[in-house]
Amino acid sequence: MLRPGGGVVLFWIGLILSTSHFARAEPRIERLFGPEVSTGDYKHPAGITELTNGDLFVVFFSGRGEYKDSAAAVFGSRLGRGARHWTPPVVLARNPFYALGNAVVWQAPDGVVWLFYVTRYGELWDSSRITAKISRDGAKTWSESFQLTFEAGTMVRNRPIVLPDGDYLLPVYHEVGTDPESTSPDCTSFFLRYHPATRQWTESNRVRSRLGNIQPAPAVVAGEHLVAYCRRGGDYSGRLDGWMVRTESTDGGRTWSPGVDSNFPNPNAAVDFLRLASGHHVLVYNHSFSDRTPLSVALSVDGAQTFLPRRDLLSATGGDYGYPMAIQTRDGRIHVVFTSDERKVVRRAIFTEADLQR
Repeated sequence: MLRPGGGVVLFWIGLILSTSHFARAEPRIERLFGPEVSTGDYKHPAGITELTNGDLFVVFFSGRGEYKDSAAAVFGSRLGRGARHWTPPVVLARNPFYALGNAVVWQAPDGVVWLFYVTRYGELWDSSRITAKISRDGAKTWSESFQLTFEAGTMVRNRPIVLPDGDYLLPVYHEVGTDPESTSPDCTSFFLRYHPATRQWTESNRVRSRLGNIQPAPAVVAGEHLVAYCRRGGDYSGRLDGWMVRTESTDGGRTWSPGVDSNFPNPNAAVDFLRLASGHHVLVYNHSFSDRTPLSVALSVDGAQTFLPRRDLLSATGGDYGYPMAIQTRDGRIHVVFTSDERKVVRRAIFTEADLQR
C-alpha cells in the first residue's frame, strides 16, 4: 500500500527517469595547437583521420599567412590510442620553391594512409594543383610527393569517402579568378573516383551553380544515391541569398546534378557532411550569412531530406570558427577539427549522435 502522496512521488520519479534519456551532454572543446607551436603563426585548415591502430592523426598547413609565405608547409601530429597529449607537429611535406596548403589525411580500407594537399605555383590559389603522398606504415613514413592534378586552379579540401562498390571518391574543386576577397561564379566542384585494383582515377562532371561553389563534402545516402553540400561563391560581406549549395548523384558519384540553393545559410565558408555508422547524417557548418560563427551541427535521420534543429558547438559574437572537418571513430564519438583565432589555433570538438537528438 502506498503512503499518502506516494503515487505522486512515484510519478515524479518515473518522469525524471523517463526524461533523463533525453539529457544531452555538452560537447567537449579542446585546444590542440596555437601560436606557442613554432610551425608558424598561421595554422589552417585542419584535417583528421582515425588510424587502424586507434591513433588519431591531424594535419594542417602552416606558415606566416595565407599569402605571405612561399615556404608554407604541411605538418602532422598524432594522438596515440589511450594517450593524453598530441605529439609535437612535424613536417610531412615541404616544397623549396612553392607554398603548400589545404592538407587532408585519410586512411583507406586497405590500410594505406593518403595525404592530399595543394601546391600553389603562383601568388593566388587559382595557380594551384593537387599533390599527394602515401604511407604504408600508419603515417610514420611517407612516399615521395606526386602530382594528382595538372589543371591550374584544382584544389582539395575534404576527405575521401568509400563507395558501396569499394571505389574511393575524392571531393575536389576548380577555383578561378584573381580577387582574393571574392569567389568567382565560375568556380566549380567535382569529384575524382579511384579504383583500388587498377589504381586509375576518373573525373566526374563539374557542378555549376548560381553564385559558384567550391569545397564539396559528399556522403552516401543509399546505394548509388549520394548528396554533397558545397561552400557558396561570392564575397565575404554577407548576403541574404547566400545559401549553401547542394548537389546529388544517382549513379555512384560519376555524374552530379547542377548545384541548387539548400536551406542552410553560408557565409562563403567551408562545410562538412558525414554519414554516421547509424546511417544518419551530420552537417557541420556556420549558421550565418556573413560570419564564421556560430559553428553548428545538424542531424538528419531521413537520408538528408530534413534535418533536426541545429546544435551550436560554439557561438560567441565575433567568433571565428572555420573549416570544420568531421569523422566518427570506432567508439561512436564524432570529432570535429576546426580553426579559430584568425586561423592561428586548431581546436577539436567531441560529441555523440545522441547529443544531437532533441
